[in-house]
Amino acid sequence: MARQEKIARFFWIRGRVQGVGYRFFAQYCAEQIGVTGYARNLDDGRVEVYAVGTSEQLSRLAGLLRKGPRLADVRAVEEQDGAVQQYGSFQIEG
Repeated sequence: MARQEKIARFFWIRGRVQGVGYRFFAQYCAEQIGVTGYARNLDDGRVEVYAVGTSEQLSRLAGLLRKGPRLADVRAVEEQDGAVQQYGSFQIEG
């Protein structure tokens, strides 16, 4: 079976997503799917997720990010393709 090419995508999640375990939720989901990258809080109240994986992996992650953890209230998820950077795992930053 041919190995699928890795791509990268940024996700910006808006709503009640800080202080509710959203970054840890994103990390857990990414690790389960096999995606690398990071999640971090932004000063404007959003969470930024940068993820590297196959198109299928990133689609699965996008669906989970739209749902969020139980205490979150996700209002919008903005996506943008990014340049592939090498991460050994999925990290929580800042």
